[in-house]
Amino acid sequence: MSAERLQKIIAAAGIASRRNAEKLIASGAVSVNGKIVTELGTKADIDRDHIRVNGKLLHGAEHHVYLLMNKPKGFVTTVSDPEGRPTVMNVLRGIRVRVYPIGRLDYASEGLLLLTNDGELAHALMKASSHVAKTYVVKIAGTPSADGLAKIRRGLTIPTDRGQRVKTAPAKVRVVRESENPWYELTLTEGRNRQIRRMFEEIGHHVEKIKRVRYGPLSLDVPPGEFRRLSAGEVEKLKAAAGLSRGSTRGDSSTSLRTDGGVSGKKRRTTVSDPHKSGPHKTRRKSRPREQ
Repeated sequence: MSAERLQKIIAAAGIASRRNAEKLIASGAVSVNGKIVTELGTKADIDRDHIRVNGKLLHGAEHHVYLLMNKPKGFVTTVSDPEGRPTVMNVLRGIRVRVYPIGRLDYASEGLLLLTNDGELAHALMKASSHVAKTYVVKIAGTPSADGLAKIRRGLTIPTDRGQRVKTAPAKVRVVRESENPWYELTLTEGRNRQIRRMFEEIGHHVEKIKRVRYGPLSLDVPPGEFRRLSAGEVEKLKAAAGLSRGSTRGDSSTSLRTDGGVSGKKRRTTVSDPHKSGPHKTRRKSRPREQ
């Protein structure tokens, strides 16, 4: 096998996302042939070099696992939480291989969340240039004006966590249910932290509920608090949406600190829950146009 960047090797092993793999390298947690490596551009060959992460040797092949979860409210989208709050990892049952979330839904949000140990796919989906569409249904306090919705469709400036202001990409908005506190369907091609809440706050309205119902070619089709494996066909469609070439979904060339199986489960019929009804209804798929 040819030499690859260390962060790519570590991410492909399912140990951490590529971004977190870079942090592991920079912190001195990675060694190659007994020598600590902290330079991010360093390359290695998993077939010839001894690579250790936190003292553990990378070895063996690992099958990639791809999961679609319906994240319930009241769970943090992280592997662990310093405040002791429940995380989405608490929802996973029967999954012994390490997986991690692709992107985030905030503590109060719910809906479609993807988890995997495929670092390459996770990195491709999360980078800003991927433009993979994500669709949400949101409940708004009060009725936004036509001018306000037009601003969201065109793109508007919102504050960031660092106190700066950035302009959002154009978004698709349509009303799902008209009422004093209406529901809207919103499709974004980016994922800034708390973006939906901040967009509506900019036009004078508080967001009461957020539920992600689609991610690229995938639609939410499992009950809250449950998850299923993606089919090989779904994985290929997701990779195509992220701009990755077609390839094996088994992860035959990746490496791991341990090998494990996935979770079995039948694929359910694709539906999207009506935001104001308890049961799901069929919906027509839309064309594809951080924490929300």
